[in-house]
Amino acid sequence: MLDGLVVSVDAMGGDDAPDVVIHGIEYFLKHEGKGRRARFLLHGDQPRIDALLKKAPLTRERSEVCHTELSVSMDEKPSQAMRKGKGSSLWNSILAVKEKRANIVLSAGNTGALMAMSIVILKRMPGIQRPALIATWPRVGSNCVVLDVGANVEASASQLSEFAVLGDAFYRALYNVQSPTIGLLNVGVEEQKGNAQVKAAHERLTQSDIGLNYIGFVEGNDISLGEADVIVTDGFTGNITIKAAEGTAKFIEKILKEALAGSIWSKFTSALNAMALLKAKKRMDPRKVNGGVLLGVNGAVIKSHGGTDKVGYANALNIAIGLAESNFLEEIEREVEALHDEDDNIGFVG
Repeated sequence: MLDGLVVSVDAMGGDDAPDVVIHGIEYFLKHEGKGRRARFLLHGDQPRIDALLKKAPLTRERSEVCHTELSVSMDEKPSQAMRKGKGSSLWNSILAVKEKRANIVLSAGNTGALMAMSIVILKRMPGIQRPALIATWPRVGSNCVVLDVGANVEASASQLSEFAVLGDAFYRALYNVQSPTIGLLNVGVEEQKGNAQVKAAHERLTQSDIGLNYIGFVEGNDISLGEADVIVTDGFTGNITIKAAEGTAKFIEKILKEALAGSIWSKFTSALNAMALLKAKKRMDPRKVNGGVLLGVNGAVIKSHGGTDKVGYANALNIAIGLAESNFLEEIEREVEALHDEDDNIGFVG
């Protein structure tokens, strides 16, 4: 039995699992995780994992392998995964959190299956109508977070208000900011703009007196340039927004590479500005913000991008351990209860 803070890992989840998983943990322990007290439950094919652990001494010292030959494929539908996935590496990694053998679960596997299994095994937190998936995105000066980015295609005004609470608790836990600013994503900042759900959520959050630092409507360009720490939206809009931003970042990186390598003079000036260009590249590196979190279930569930490398996986692991070391679940429960008490007092039904 492992002691201390335990991360339950779906070692078979991801495009290049279990290799990237083990390499990612080892990279974490050599860098951001140096000196951290984390231990790891590795769920998956033990012979394959043991072979990798031979070349990952730091991970081997801190890990226990829980063997299963079953895994959920990246393209499997959530309904199929739920029927056939019991006993898989993904299922077992979530179950370990429910059984209190681990503090948090991390998977780079099938997103839909991870969400479905987490809701079934861990259940929704009291007062939560629908869990939401939150993602981190770089902006000028610091990072912001966006939710929902894919768990719910639609969201009512009441659910959007809950997302604001979830995002507030998450941001405070991860970034140690006492009063993060919260914005509601809309097609404009004018009060008459937006659909009925967004308008009603705006009115509800404006009336709230539970301590949320709500600043009103924000637009798409505010995600990277604005003042909101937490961007609230439905999962359909959020997923498209984040993927569009990722594509834009890759496009900028590509055209910069082409421009700077276009002539001898371009190459010369690139060499002169190498440090500044390297800093900019690191700032835009999507691996540095890898790690989405499913908020609103009775446990901490972290989703790494399935196609990431060891650096990206290590960042997701850093987020996982940072949350496990916080009391964000208790904060969510307290804030959601306060929100719904306020709903009852003002007669809000969203």
